[in-house]
Amino acid sequence: MTADDHTALCVLGTGLIGGSLLRAATAAGRTCWGYNRSAPGVAAARTSGFDVSDDLAAVLRRAAEADALIVVAVPMPAVHAMLDAIAEYAPGCALTDVVSVKAPVAAAVRRYGLDARYVGGHPMAGTAESGWQATDAELFRGAAWAVGVDPGTDADVWTRVTRLALDCGAVAVPVTASEHDRAVARISHLPHVLAEALAVAGARGGDLALGLAAGSFRDGTRVAGTAPDLVRAICEPNSEALLAVLDETLTALGEARESLSAQTSLADLTAAGHAARQRYETAERWEITDVFPGAAGWLEKLQEAGRAGGVLTHLPVAPAGDRPVLRPARPGPGSPRRNRRDQR
Repeated sequence: MTADDHTALCVLGTGLIGGSLLRAATAAGRTCWGYNRSAPGVAAARTSGFDVSDDLAAVLRRAAEADALIVVAVPMPAVHAMLDAIAEYAPGCALTDVVSVKAPVAAAVRRYGLDARYVGGHPMAGTAESGWQATDAELFRGAAWAVGVDPGTDADVWTRVTRLALDCGAVAVPVTASEHDRAVARISHLPHVLAEALAVAGARGGDLALGLAAGSFRDGTRVAGTAPDLVRAICEPNSEALLAVLDETLTALGEARESLSAQTSLADLTAAGHAARQRYETAERWEITDVFPGAAGWLEKLQEAGRAGGVLTHLPVAPAGDRPVLRPARPGPGSPRRNRRDQR
């Protein structure tokens, strides 16, 4: 059995994302177990029939024995404690994460000397709820799952992480850590900030305003229902990228205010916003079909494909005579070449 055939999975953190991952991977036929620091969280998972423990050392020793893929599924403030334990008990295991930022996690992984076996991940899925009680095996169905393709990425680990995303029903989106963080600042972290501000504005209108609130207010403030500490853990580690897009958004709002004051018009903002929404609604994913992990230039090709909207719904299989041999911690060299099919 080669390393990329392994299905053993160790999930550290069984809240909404980690717990849903444990459910989805188990449903896909994988051998899975997990860790949670809270006794009530462990009890809830066990009551549901899942193998979860609060003994981190034992959980990681088991991962080392089984050559499991370890998934760090805790908020950013708790990542260092998990990596410290992994470095002690299971330093040779393949490693990924589902944290909402990638560059800070990658830096922490390097600090603990675990980078040779690490590939970052981030499923773009979630709800305003948290904890085991909110977990759902179908949470990732059809969702985009960012998978790291930074220089030096190991082909074997990348394959295992991508296969996990696909097993959970997601589509894999190849992306570098820095590009990921800039993108999610716009489409995930900024919406959290705007939702909080909108919720505050509505509440300042008193009971009458809240009593009149309907769909646009409800939808616009949905993620403000997320626990405040979790929102901070999601957004604050990406402060540099978030500040840049906040400045851009404040400029757009300032221009809209000036137009409304001087001309009683919101024409420019509404036209631009409508066009942007239409672009989002009509965007189509396209399938990456001819990039093979470990082949010459595979990382550069996946980086370019990801930027252009390409996704993976299955792992491409090279012709028998052209299949690369996957060796841990040996990135494939090569030069970039466009890899995409026609987009409609």
